[in-house]
Amino acid sequence: MLIDLHAHTQPLSEDSELTADELIDRARQAGLDAVCLTEHDAFWQDDDIDALQRRHGFRVLPGAEINTEDDHLLVFGLKKWVLGMNRAERLMELVREAGGAMIVAHPFRRRVLKYGDPENTKYKRELQRACRNPLFRMADAIEVWNARGTERQNAFSAELAACLQARGIGGSDAHEPADIGHAATYFQREISNVGELIAELKAGRFRALTPGEVEEMLSPSRARRRVSPPKLDIKGFKPA
Repeated sequence: MLIDLHAHTQPLSEDSELTADELIDRARQAGLDAVCLTEHDAFWQDDDIDALQRRHGFRVLPGAEINTEDDHLLVFGLKKWVLGMNRAERLMELVREAGGAMIVAHPFRRRVLKYGDPENTKYKRELQRACRNPLFRMADAIEVWNARGTERQNAFSAELAACLQARGIGGSDAHEPADIGHAATYFQREISNVGELIAELKAGRFRALTPGEVEEMLSPSRARRRVSPPKLDIKGFKPA
């Protein structure tokens, strides 16, 4: 199944132009099977998620994007904001205690925007520094394709994942309608709730789709046939 693991809605994410209802409608139209609501430093209540799923007949999975002093981290399995979450080590402890999962979101954001040339010595230094970050080694995955990032920026994320021998995910990081349907993560098994999502992330039965694969799998023909993408090791991932 295809899931967008990274999306934002108002009012919990103030910088988003989308309501949850608009996001879900767009995700369904795009051909996705589920979408994760990962608001900035904010959490959806279970009752509200259940209401959204009943209203739309569509799978909606709650998470959050936490801004830490190290990086932005997507977390699943936590229920509310806890003091100290902005410290990555503390957030990791909370995720571990909850039996949750954690993904490094758009790792290029604080690096490639400043040193964008892969041949630049500072770019290479930033990649090496990120590879040495123990937090990244403890994460369950790296976001290697972010629909709001450039090809060069996402290439940095893919290089980082390869360096760490980590699995990669794709997310739209949706803040506006045009973002939806340009990134997704393929899961081998059906997922109906957050617990199953966490289990599949831990088991590694997923991978990011390249932009070309997303376009193919979300094409109108997909409505008539279920397409399973070929296996691809993260070491071979290169944004198209």
